[in-house]
Amino acid sequence: MLKELNVHSFCEENIALWSERWLLLASGDFQHADYNAMTVSWGSIGNVWNYPFVQVFVRPTRYTLEFMEKYPTFTVNAFPEEYRDVLNYLGSTSGRECDKLSASGLTAVASHYVAAPTFEEAQLSIECEKIYWQDFDPQHFLLPEIENHYSCADYHRVYYGRIKGIFQSA
Repeated sequence: MLKELNVHSFCEENIALWSERWLLLASGDFQHADYNAMTVSWGSIGNVWNYPFVQVFVRPTRYTLEFMEKYPTFTVNAFPEEYRDVLNYLGSTSGRECDKLSASGLTAVASHYVAAPTFEEAQLSIECEKIYWQDFDPQHFLLPEIENHYSCADYHRVYYGRIKGIFQSA
């Protein structure tokens, strides 16, 4: 069971959370069974415009982008290490071609503050309301090697979500 944390005192190993544990980004509307999820390993948690926020990056080719564009909320969810294969599957399989969430064995559940789902198996769930987006512009890359991440010129769209609630296993 997850317990709600104080958003302003949330402390996590931010870089490791993204780069080592990975997160599952979910967007859509749980109530209407219209949602998708994908694994993300790039992002941040911080403060902007006096809002605690989560920042996520989604390539234009990803099916989840359609849900991020259509719906105003999203969640990011962390899982125990034994779900690594599930996260790998969810990050490498498109929801356009199959019902990958059902195949993953994860249990989508209603969030507390947003329409996007969270997951019963998650150890950490952060519920967010979108407040800003921006497409990467390669003319602004200051390190030439950044371009190596974009052999297909499929530059990420960055979303900022104001944190509405954080829930963690006790």
